[in-house]
Amino acid sequence: MHPTAGFELIIAMFLVVVGLHYFAQRLSLPPAAALIVGGGALAFVPGLPGIEIDPELVLVLFLPPLLMDGAWFTAIAPFRRHVAGILSLAVGAVFFTTAVVAVVAKLLLPDLPWAACVALGAILSPPDAVSARAVLQRVRLPRRLSTLLEGESLLNDAAGLVLFRFAVAAVLTGTFSLGAATGSFFMLVLGGIAVGAGIGALWVLLLRRLGDDTLMIAATVLVCWSAYIAGELLHVSGVIAVVTAGLTCGWYQHVVFSASVRIRAFAFWEVLVFLLEAAVFTLIGLSLRGLLDRVGGVGVVIDTMAAPVILIVAAVILARFVWIFGADAILSVLRRLGWKNARPLGPRAALVMSWAGMRGVVTLAVALSLPETMPARDLMLVTAFAVILVTVLVQGTSLGWVIRRAKPAEDPGSLPPLDLYAAESAMFRAQLTAVEREAYDADGRLVHAQLLRRYQTRATAGDAFAGTAEERTLAIASHFDVIIAAVKAGRDHMVELHRTGRIDDETLHDLEHDLDLEELAATAAKG
Repeated sequence: MHPTAGFELIIAMFLVVVGLHYFAQRLSLPPAAALIVGGGALAFVPGLPGIEIDPELVLVLFLPPLLMDGAWFTAIAPFRRHVAGILSLAVGAVFFTTAVVAVVAKLLLPDLPWAACVALGAILSPPDAVSARAVLQRVRLPRRLSTLLEGESLLNDAAGLVLFRFAVAAVLTGTFSLGAATGSFFMLVLGGIAVGAGIGALWVLLLRRLGDDTLMIAATVLVCWSAYIAGELLHVSGVIAVVTAGLTCGWYQHVVFSASVRIRAFAFWEVLVFLLEAAVFTLIGLSLRGLLDRVGGVGVVIDTMAAPVILIVAAVILARFVWIFGADAILSVLRRLGWKNARPLGPRAALVMSWAGMRGVVTLAVALSLPETMPARDLMLVTAFAVILVTVLVQGTSLGWVIRRAKPAEDPGSLPPLDLYAAESAMFRAQLTAVEREAYDADGRLVHAQLLRRYQTRATAGDAFAGTAEERTLAIASHFDVIIAAVKAGRDHMVELHRTGRIDDETLHDLEHDLDLEELAATAAKG
């Protein structure tokens, strides 16, 4: 394919992405499912060139920014509080699923070497960060469940990728040492943490010296790829390096970003992540035709692979249920025995956690990276694609319904001491204290009376919204709806003045900028 034609195909793909995303929203469907189905349909359009996915390029291009996005907005305190549960999912569940899949594959295919069975399990075991994020951002979960699932999605790829590499090496060399593998695993993780922390620290130092908004945003965007590539070059976990760097940057961005950098960077980053995330699911669908051509067509899949693929997919899904419900049962027993730190999820929350095991681009990319000499390589590819389709199209589409039916309760211990309104009130009081200190000159005369009244009003505004929390929310929303309507009226009038030649472009842009900031503040406050 000519490079120009390739670029045109990419632009066309993104136009299709916008259309599919729009229709998914209109039909209340998960965009991830719509994009996979749409990509799969496009793959069979006559005349459209086949899409060959380079697995290494997919991992280095898509995984770092999407992991960074999750890590950046991860709340450190809940993450630390629930780290045992996160590691149980990100490491324990991955290892357990790998073992279950390996046993099932060996029972179904006795001639397949154990190392190859483990490789298949490692490919299928880690739920995907991209798929999890795409689904979770559309549903509302109790804080503890959100923390567990988001933390799991950040770390489990590292466990799965390490297992996969060891298993493939065992197939190719015929040797395996559990002690060496365990030592290498911990070295990869600790090395990734060190690299990520170093990259994050360099980012903090750099941003404090750049002083230019555009350079600061550019440096921030490049952190994820820098951490991943540095980790891989140093032969440690690039995934852990990105997550550590993201956690570091997310913690310090509150003190190194100015308001303008934060608003502009987040706007740019949101669009970038949207395009990358959408491209991932579309590419999964587009890769279907190449996969079927590689294994010999749909007939071959149905005749020779259907039964083992279905059973392995079922094993992948059931293994997560067994691990989560089993771990929760152990916590319940420990709780009854008097261990107060044991906090079981309960059957409702465990059901939701078990159902939220979507696979995605990492599973596909790792499967495509299998060496040509790997036994049962075609079966592994088909199984990986089947697991992605079932988990995203079935589990991802129905997760919201499962949550509504299960109604998992909010854990009181996961709630912060101050809610949004209490924190906002504390912030307004701190601002009023600062204004009161500066409102008077050296002689004690009030020189900023209007400013003082404004902040006094803000500090006491919450008292005007009485009633229940729901009534207060509705009253506040109504209040800011009026402000948004006023902003629209002001913007319409400014455009009219510009169109009739009474103000120039510079004046329009300046006033429009002020109105935009006012509207953003009102929209955010409305919640």
